[in-house]
Amino acid sequence: MIAVRHVGKRYGATVALDDVSLDVAPGTIHVLLGSSGSGKSTLLRVILGLVAADHGEVLVEGAPVTPARRAHLIGRVGYVVQEGGLYPHLTVGGNVRLPAEARGRPPRELETRVRELAALVGFDEAMLQRYPAELSGGQRQRVGLMRALVLDPPLLLLDEPLGALDPIVRADLQAELHRLFGRLNKTVLLVTHDVRETVLLGSTITLLRAGRVVQQGTFADLARTPAEPFVTEFLRAQTPPPELRAYL
Repeated sequence: MIAVRHVGKRYGATVALDDVSLDVAPGTIHVLLGSSGSGKSTLLRVILGLVAADHGEVLVEGAPVTPARRAHLIGRVGYVVQEGGLYPHLTVGGNVRLPAEARGRPPRELETRVRELAALVGFDEAMLQRYPAELSGGQRQRVGLMRALVLDPPLLLLDEPLGALDPIVRADLQAELHRLFGRLNKTVLLVTHDVRETVLLGSTITLLRAGRVVQQGTFADLARTPAEPFVTEFLRAQTPPPELRAYL
C-alpha cells in the first residue's frame, strides 16, 4: 500500500528525515512512534505529497508521490490532524460533506453517507447542525474522522489525532479508534508519541529518533529485543513510576 525508500529531508542545517525506509502493508495499522522533532509528521506529509523529499521515493498503491504528482491520492486517502482541522464557519455536516461535494457526489447519496458516519462515531443527527466552537475536543476529533471517511478511502493517515486531548478523553477515544479500525478494515498509518496508543492500536511500529529509523517491528520486538538502549529508554519513559503503580 505504502512504500518509502531512502527518503531524506533537510530544513537548512536541520535533518528532518535521514534515509528513512518502511513499508505499510494493506489492511494493517502501522504506527510512526517517536518524540517531538523525530520526523514523524514530516514523513507523513512527504507521503501525502504535501512536502517534497530531497531524495528517495514514496509509492502509494504503486504510484510515485510528489507535490507535483499526487492527484491519484484524492479520494484514496483520508487525512486526520489534531483537533480535526475543522472550518469554523461550517456546521459538522458541512465539514463532513466538503470533500465529497468537491468530488460532485449526489446530495441524496451524500446525506445518507453522513448519517451513516454519524452513527458510526456515536453522534445523533442533531449534532450535524452544530458548529466546531460548540463541540468538545473529542467531538471535534470525531468530526475530523468522519470527514476523512466520507469518500470511503482505503487508506487513512492520522497525525497525532488525540494529542491535544486530556487523558480521560484520550483513553476513551483510543478505545473507540480500536473498535472503529476493527470494523472499517482500512490501511492505517498513525503518528503518535503515546506508547499506550501504540500498544492498543499498532500491528507494526516504526520508532523514529532525530529523523532516522531506530527500529521497526511489533511492540513485542521493541520491548524484548531493543535495537539500541534508546528503544528501552523511550518505552520506559511513559511507564508509571513504582510509587504510582502501587495505587493502580
